Amino acid sequence: MREFSADDHVGGAPLASRHHPELRAAARHFGRRHFLTVTAAAAALAFGTQLPARGAAGSTELDAARIPSDPFTLGVASGDPLPDSVLLWTRLAPAPFEPDGGLPQQYVVVEWELALDERFAAPVRSGVAIAYPEYHHTLHIEVTGLEPDRIHYYRFRTGTWLSETGRTRTAPAAGTATASLSYAAVSCQAYSDGYFTAHRHLSEDDVDVVLHLGDYLYEYAVNSAGGHRAYTDRTLPDLFNREARTLEDYRLRYALYKSDPDLRAVHATHPFVVTWDDHETENNYAGTVSENDDPPEEFLLRRAAAYRAYWENQPLRAAQLPNGPDAQLYRRLQWGTLARFDVLDTRQYRSDQVYADTKHTGGPLQDDPTRTITGEAQESWLIDGWRDSPALWNVLSQQVCFSQRKLDLTAEPKMSMDAWDGYRASRRRVLDGAKSAGVENLVVMTGDVHAAYAFDIKDDFDDPASATLGTEFTATSVASGRDGAEKPSTWDTYLRANPHLRFYDGRRGYVRVTLDRQQARADFRTVSAVTTPGAPITTSASFVTEAGHPGLAPA
Repeated sequence: MREFSADDHVGGAPLASRHHPELRAAARHFGRRHFLTVTAAAAALAFGTQLPARGAAGSTELDAARIPSDPFTLGVASGDPLPDSVLLWTRLAPAPFEPDGGLPQQYVVVEWELALDERFAAPVRSGVAIAYPEYHHTLHIEVTGLEPDRIHYYRFRTGTWLSETGRTRTAPAAGTATASLSYAAVSCQAYSDGYFTAHRHLSEDDVDVVLHLGDYLYEYAVNSAGGHRAYTDRTLPDLFNREARTLEDYRLRYALYKSDPDLRAVHATHPFVVTWDDHETENNYAGTVSENDDPPEEFLLRRAAAYRAYWENQPLRAAQLPNGPDAQLYRRLQWGTLARFDVLDTRQYRSDQVYADTKHTGGPLQDDPTRTITGEAQESWLIDGWRDSPALWNVLSQQVCFSQRKLDLTAEPKMSMDAWDGYRASRRRVLDGAKSAGVENLVVMTGDVHAAYAFDIKDDFDDPASATLGTEFTATSVASGRDGAEKPSTWDTYLRANPHLRFYDGRRGYVRVTLDRQQARADFRTVSAVTTPGAPITTSASFVTEAGHPGLAPA
């Protein structure tokens, strides 16, 4: 077992809202040129906040018996299952809508248990962890030495308070010829756009793991009625009714989202593999470039705050702990010899969008080989990993639409400059890398667009007769875009403009994918509404692609 604590802090202090004026002063102190590197930005961040080292701020213990109400208000979670390890998460917050979560700046001792059964009659591991105030009383516990391919149950205890029970699992052992795997993909859950009904249904679905493909939260203000949730039984505090910019803002926004009972239920039921997109920080940012062209020194400080809050509130390992405004989120997980998951970060390292970051007819900058959506290091890591992959199915877990998506029927159609269409040289290198590595069964998982798509990935998207190199399944949003429609106004246009687009549905939900030795099957699960709670779920369509013969067919 490895428990993360403040002693593991590796640099890059967090941004606290009370230091916002000092951070702006720090930015002016260091000067614009020095902020062209994230290292200098991290140095300024530390300069501005002066985070105490090695748990100094939490050097005294809070007697858990003095916690007056349930501190496990935000539930439990697990993530990144390995053959011998799971990551367990929780946060102590008896008053989650207060900046300090209702706890003083003292550390809290927490016990945890892992067992093979829900009654904890067959214990496997247990231990004691420290929830430090520097990390907002969150816990990230890396439990090791476990048996592969096992279901486990876990819980936390502090004082007289006991958390709910979570369910998780380990991955199959490396080299195991695993027969099958079922996973779900979700994305885009704007709290103010509706209820997380899809998560409730997913918590009742039988999957091994959940991929969250980004936009876990939105930085936008949430009013007292919860936006389109239109609450009549509660009033949200004013502190949510502003755009998130500081560490305190982002931490509070996670508290709001994680207070949702449907999100809590799905986290307690399935292990998650998470990656971010843009809204966890700011809409459509690109690397060090903000949406509104804020000075880089100011935006990197905001990015550091957002990244820190993301790590604190997700079931992520210590390897993903941010260093100031920098974090290595890309990573891979193996599921025996059946599947490999390559988890990408297409925000942190990308070149700025071209043509004013709009839907544009395109031009030569789309094909500029110096531009990248992944960064050179991540691109090489991906392609080199494919060359060594033992997996039958190589699953690319990422954010924005990978396949070409023409948005109209004109001779020079518009495309999204924020998606891979805006970085065509990057896409070409990735596809060529897959071919050279001998990847026969490529599955790209995508979020972002608030719609369910199924694409054949073509070697040449402008030639329908060209080779099909893989499959892309796009998970619609959980709530973003509100209720949506089965056939949005663009439905006919998109299907006619893109012959490789085999399916399009504009309602909310998730996609469930089942892999075995013969085929991959995708079931698109949709709910009829999210602006009212409790809508039923149905399967709107199912598709299969055969192993060794890429190309979608209705199931």
